Amino acid sequence: MASAHTGTLYRGREGMWSWVAHRISGMLIFLFLLVHVLDTALVRVSPEAYNEVIGHYKLWVFGLGEIGLVGAVVFHALNGLRVILVDFWSQGTKHQRGLFWAVVIGWVVLMLGFVPRHLMHMFGA
Repeated sequence: MASAHTGTLYRGREGMWSWVAHRISGMLIFLFLLVHVLDTALVRVSPEAYNEVIGHYKLWVFGLGEIGLVGAVVFHALNGLRVILVDFWSQGTKHQRGLFWAVVIGWVVLMLGFVPRHLMHMFGA
C-alpha cells in the first residue's frame, strides 16, 4: 500500500522557505561570531599564534567565506524587516509573499554591489 505522504513533509511556500533560510542564516552568523570572539581572544594568549591565524584569513577560501557571511547577514537583516512587517503591519500577512520577493530582489541587488568589489579586493584588481 502506498503512503499518503510523499515528498517533503512541509507544504509551505515562500513563508516556509524564508523561515528556514532565516534560521540557517542566523546560525551561520552565530557560528562566525563565536569563532571571531575565540580568534580575537587568542591575542591575549599568544600574539604569535594570533598573527598566524589572522594570516590564514588572507587565503582565497576565507575570502569566499566572507561573501557567504555578508550574504547571510544581508538576508537575515532584510528578512528580519519582513518578519517585523508581517507581525506588526495590519496588511503584513496579506502581502507576505510580495515582501518575500522584495527581500530576494533586495538581497540580489545588494550582493551584486558587494561581490564584484570584494572579488577585486581579493584578487588585487
